[in-house]
Amino acid sequence: MLIPLRPRLIWWVVAFVAVLPQLSVTGKTAQPNVVLILADDLGWGELGCYGQTRIRTPNIDRLASEGMRFTQHYSGAPVCAPARNVLLTGLHLGHAEIRGNKQAGPGEGQWPISSNALTIAKVFKQAGYRTGAVGKWGLGPVDSSGDPNRQGFDLFFGYNCQAVAHSYFPAYLWRNREKVVINSNPIPGHVSKSEGEVRLEDYQGQTYAPDLIEAEAVNFIEQSAGKPFFLYCAFTEPHVALQPPRRLVDSYPAEWDDQPYRGQCGYLPHPRPRAAYAALITSLDEHVGKLMAALEKIGAKNNTVVIFTSDNGTTHRASDLVFGIGGVDAKFFNSTAGLRGYKGSVYEGGLRVPLIVRWPGKVKAGATCDFPSYFPDHFATLCEILKVHPPGTRDGISLLPVLTGKNATKRNPMVWVYPEYGGQVCVRMGDYKVIRGKLSTKAPDDWEVYDLKQDREEKNDLAKKRPVLIKQAVEILKAQMNENRVFPLKVPAVNS
Repeated sequence: MLIPLRPRLIWWVVAFVAVLPQLSVTGKTAQPNVVLILADDLGWGELGCYGQTRIRTPNIDRLASEGMRFTQHYSGAPVCAPARNVLLTGLHLGHAEIRGNKQAGPGEGQWPISSNALTIAKVFKQAGYRTGAVGKWGLGPVDSSGDPNRQGFDLFFGYNCQAVAHSYFPAYLWRNREKVVINSNPIPGHVSKSEGEVRLEDYQGQTYAPDLIEAEAVNFIEQSAGKPFFLYCAFTEPHVALQPPRRLVDSYPAEWDDQPYRGQCGYLPHPRPRAAYAALITSLDEHVGKLMAALEKIGAKNNTVVIFTSDNGTTHRASDLVFGIGGVDAKFFNSTAGLRGYKGSVYEGGLRVPLIVRWPGKVKAGATCDFPSYFPDHFATLCEILKVHPPGTRDGISLLPVLTGKNATKRNPMVWVYPEYGGQVCVRMGDYKVIRGKLSTKAPDDWEVYDLKQDREEKNDLAKKRPVLIKQAVEILKAQMNENRVFPLKVPAVNS
């Protein structure tokens, strides 16, 4: 039976109003949500989708199969705080305020970014997004100019200070400016045991901090149903100390570990260090699975850009013949997949990190991209997705054309100015990489030049054959290095 025009119109209005609550619950919004996941010290070769064979990462591997996997993506810095500064501000290390892991003072927290800093969270907030950050901050103490609540985040929950984050069973975490006590008997992150039995339970507390951080992230997503949101998840795994849940440690082969780690290279002992390190990465993978489940629950899985990456390369080696810092055996897991160097280094193993981007309908599932990119590009990319043009100049380029399968964007030189670990600079121009180390010492290293297209492992130094590239790199550094009195480093000359 036909409904007359006016009653039919009324009927449609009534029907639309009736489904409005459902539209709100399913989380469908015109603007895409963004979930930016940052691992801590995760090596380029430590995920199944990047060739890892010993560590289980099914959720992250699924993310890669549903999105785009980048093979030449770089962190903004080879250690924590400056990498996070570059990621959130879109300024490379020659322009960034924070260029190292300097503490703010005798108390808790790292050197703060200024109140004038423009973070991507501030951009999202101005665009009407609900903004949240969970995990590890490291960019300024509570109530300082670097406080996450003063840098564009409506919610922060987790570790403010990187040093506190050395333990997975700390006394407290922060919810905004409130100290939340989670362990009445906290476990310090640094102890050694030269003799006697090393027992896992001696270094486990009541409450595993990552569980609370994961729960807070899931809760933020669920409370954001129907509203556009930006969530920055800076998980602490797999940064040492080795303190993952026993259930995950026991899920890996007992024969992996023929000797305990006694804390001789810093952090905490563990009876099964290899299994424990794998367990930390699988714990991280479980967090990713829970986030994706939360997005599906509110109906936002197909309207959310999910970005997964790491703040730098895998934990560096130590003088011990087997173990690296904190008991990590990167050789056993082939954590760098053959790349040279580790965390703290501007060689590929310290800077090249995983990047996976999932955005259904925009990014082709199962795609692989070898276009060179780095942390400053995320700011530019997200601004283009939001269709906003923030004031000031950023250092990255938008990867949106690359993500959506259009013509590749022209790549500007990539720059790193890192005053710690002896003082290092690095410039990538096309396929060539020019680096120099120990610049803060009386005997700086010579310039080095590598053709990454032919020599990914950086074994063949072309400095004597390519002096023009060194001259070009110096000119770029002169133009791209602002003075920074807190983190000083001079522009090196070509012939000195």
